[in-house]
Amino acid sequence: MKMRTTTSLISAVSAITLALSLSACGSSGPQDPAADSASPTMWALTGSSEKIFRSSVETWNEEHADDTINQEFFANDAYKTKVRTAVGAGEGPTFIYGWGGGVLKSYVDAGHVSDLDDFLAENPEVKDRYIPSVLENGVIDGKTYALPNNNMQPIVLYYNKEVFEKIGAEPPKTWDDLMALVPKFNDAGIAPFSLAGQSKWPNLMWLEYLVDRIGGPEVFRAILDGEENAWSDPAVIEALTKIQDLVDAGGFVNGFSSIAADAGADSALLYTDKAAMMLHGGWVYQNLKNDAPEFVESGEVGFTTFPSVEGGEGDPANIVGNPANMWSLSSTASDEQKESALNYLKDGLFSEEYTQAMIDSGAVPAVNGIEDQLAASDDKDFVQFVYGLAQDAPSFQLSWDQALSPAQGDAMLANLDQIFIGEITPEEFAENMNATLGK
Repeated sequence: MKMRTTTSLISAVSAITLALSLSACGSSGPQDPAADSASPTMWALTGSSEKIFRSSVETWNEEHADDTINQEFFANDAYKTKVRTAVGAGEGPTFIYGWGGGVLKSYVDAGHVSDLDDFLAENPEVKDRYIPSVLENGVIDGKTYALPNNNMQPIVLYYNKEVFEKIGAEPPKTWDDLMALVPKFNDAGIAPFSLAGQSKWPNLMWLEYLVDRIGGPEVFRAILDGEENAWSDPAVIEALTKIQDLVDAGGFVNGFSSIAADAGADSALLYTDKAAMMLHGGWVYQNLKNDAPEFVESGEVGFTTFPSVEGGEGDPANIVGNPANMWSLSSTASDEQKESALNYLKDGLFSEEYTQAMIDSGAVPAVNGIEDQLAASDDKDFVQFVYGLAQDAPSFQLSWDQALSPAQGDAMLANLDQIFIGEITPEEFAENMNATLGK
């Protein structure tokens, strides 16, 4: 396939700029003027799963006039701030979209979300639909407070096959391979990696994988457990050093710290042949299908695992990312809202149509018994790759910004941003983060 033209890039950037301006606010589409304010409310994210969520709720509302749901969508970064504020003030939506982990625990500790154990005991088929390791992500202190609502999302190394062919290279299998590719792509006028540094959380994918490859999952477990000086573990220091080495070598696109993920500008660099690779979540494949169908249909998008690190203690089969996003139910919702919400969780969420729509979008639902559907998918190479990663991984670590408490997660992202732009050393990062342990 011939290289895309400069006009294509300009069009893509224009579309991204428009999308950014629109995504700054929540969007729920056309609203029924007579919408019942007593109905349960649902907040979710724009992007990869939006069409599926929207269609599911619209179908549900048509078929269940007494249990209608009012939904609203927000861009990722705006949502994280808005939902914490609303939930903390007791004004959150009935359906709270989340990631599990430390943020969910903070809601549980403050009494903001409802215990779902009785519901699951009365409806065992709901519990049985989920892959157990993914369902476990909604369990806090032995009780279930959240249920998976979409797909498994390990962090994947995406690459542009055409630009690799252009320089006669292969995807990296080791960290040394990765570093060796950097000057080759730069010499060809192609950024080695795209990165949405302005959003900060994409930076974290690099630290998560490097720490795991170097020291194994036990390193982050010690951090989660609040062990003294856990952030000073040699694996953390080495990982941060390797990140700065990659930045200094010109590994990331110029101006990466001003690129935002919500608008898809980082992905656009990959599919317009301006960047060779991008470390990102499994949801990006769905976005590529929507934003750059030709790139996907032509087979130019490649995907592989994060490289191993020579001498590292971590299993190269370990993965990081989001086992799935989750629905929690607000404890401040009315009994009527909770009843309607539970009805949807039982009969609307992961219906046959919902599950198939997710697979058709290029995603892998976090449910059992879908092997045949994945094999029949137009995107079987990707969905079977993701399913295999999740099934075979000795460790599937939840993204650290969600696994940690909100205060620790925010401090980590702020300090990691300073690492990427060279404002602090790995040792200063560790010192700053050690001060947050137990908070």
